[in-house]
Amino acid sequence: MNWFRSRQNEEIVEDEDAAQRGATREAISEEAESFEAVAVDKDRDWWLKPLWTLTALMLFIGGLWSLYLPVWGWLDKPVAAVKVTGPVRHLDKPALADNVASTLEAGLLGIDIATVREQVVSHPWVRNASVIRDWPQTLEIRVEEEVPVARWGEDGLLNHEGEIFWPELKKEYVRLPRLSGAAEDTEQVMAQFHDLNQMFRRIGLKVVALDLEKRGAWSLVLDNGIRVVVGRSAVNERLERFLDLYTRVLSARAEQIELVDIRYANGVSVKWKPEANDENAG
Repeated sequence: MNWFRSRQNEEIVEDEDAAQRGATREAISEEAESFEAVAVDKDRDWWLKPLWTLTALMLFIGGLWSLYLPVWGWLDKPVAAVKVTGPVRHLDKPALADNVASTLEAGLLGIDIATVREQVVSHPWVRNASVIRDWPQTLEIRVEEEVPVARWGEDGLLNHEGEIFWPELKKEYVRLPRLSGAAEDTEQVMAQFHDLNQMFRRIGLKVVALDLEKRGAWSLVLDNGIRVVVGRSAVNERLERFLDLYTRVLSARAEQIELVDIRYANGVSVKWKPEANDENAG
């Protein structure tokens, strides 16, 4: 009797386990079917995300474009004024401003700044320049003017760095010292000019003109009107000899001297100015 009950209980337990296993298989099968359905749905909707992204991007670009046109129109107004600023002594600011204004065709935003700057620095008196848009309708040109320290030949001027520029010469530039030579020798001529003035300052004179000839020979003019021909070699030694001779002998008759040639090894040659009696003779 007991055996029968035990056997019966085992069958009941086996039936319960089978039922549980069947239920588990059904649940797994249902989950698999559900996963497959979701995967299929996702595969079908893959294009939605890039479509929304593209739509949002197009809306953003459209919004920017709608703002761009009125903003550009406000920024690109026609230039109403050209203003030239910076300390100057020789440059005609109004004339430069009018010259630039006459060439402007685009609005303030559309102006080619590099082209305008190139036009400005081509002016002989402009050493450097910057061009600035000043909204709503002004173009500002800030200039750095050339500073002349000497004349170069008959028509040019030199700045403090030994660069030649060619403005329209005025009478006021006559007071500047006159230097001349080949264009590539400007730095050498300026350096020699400085050294010679240091040398002649010892006897109270200044060099007002200095020439470097093609063959390398030097000649100079002093502020008392005497022209000194120095030559190519032993320049400092010859000048020291001239300074000594001038101090001891020539200074007393400086007003009568036209030229002194110091190219000789042991002396100098002096050319005297013609006297009034000589000019009227005959």
